[in-house]
Amino acid sequence: MQYVLYGFLGFLLVMSIIAFCYYAADKGLAKSGSRRVPEKVLLSLGFFGGAAGGLIAMKAVRHKTKHWYFWIINWAGLAWQIALIVFLIRCTTK
Repeated sequence: MQYVLYGFLGFLLVMSIIAFCYYAADKGLAKSGSRRVPEKVLLSLGFFGGAAGGLIAMKAVRHKTKHWYFWIINWAGLAWQIALIVFLIRCTTK
């Protein structure tokens, strides 16, 4: 079971890095007036594993901070991701 925990933590790390890069890239595209990353892609990345990276990018590059639904989706994603980590930790310590 410990390998599942480490695998999930690795997955979250990779997804967070990807989410951060997508948010930062979209900010650059927005400044240059180029074609943007669709919002559903950014929201999906945040909810399905990259919430930490999405939230960090929102603060670091100041992107999508005025859209309330980005905050809610990323925080909801972070909540279920933390809950699963806690569950996996509890299962591995028994």
